[in-house]
Amino acid sequence: MAFVKKEIIQKLKEGDMVAFDSVYNAFSSKLYGFVLGFLKNHSDAEEIVQEVFVKIWASRQKLDEYSSFSKFIFTIAYNSSISLIRKRLNEEKYMAYLKSLSVGTSHADLVDEIQFNELETELNKLVAQLPKRQKEVYEFSRIEGLSNKEIAKKLDISPNTVENHMGRALKFLRENLRRDSLLVLFFINLFL
Repeated sequence: MAFVKKEIIQKLKEGDMVAFDSVYNAFSSKLYGFVLGFLKNHSDAEEIVQEVFVKIWASRQKLDEYSSFSKFIFTIAYNSSISLIRKRLNEEKYMAYLKSLSVGTSHADLVDEIQFNELETELNKLVAQLPKRQKEVYEFSRIEGLSNKEIAKKLDISPNTVENHMGRALKFLRENLRRDSLLVLFFINLFL
């Protein structure tokens, strides 16, 4: 595993581009191999590596030159990879559902697709009504694909608090999406 001197991390914290280049050169190929092992896709791996370095640059003032920088950078890469995998799985479910709607062009299929789009719009409006913290937790979980533990760390709250916020948010959404439609039940089970 690559090692970066404390002095370079300190210079990076101060915004030194040469130090940033040193860190990039020390870690980029190792991170790429690490991420590629998870994603099995070259362009996704390149994207994640770029994202990791953007995050490091954006939060450079928070770097602790006394902690393990290697562990820190690989943790960011791992979390970003897992988030992308979760996002892709959710996209696949959504696309499979949309494809099932587009098979055939009957009037009933068109009505289902319109209902689905209306339901998605309604869900987005309801999410906007959630209290700030519940909305943050819901979006980190359902949109960014973060785990409760990752959300807790990001928001500086306990995983139990994340669970409580998520539970209340989902309860609110389920209660306010109630309709006499199989589509609503399917939507709730798939996306909530």
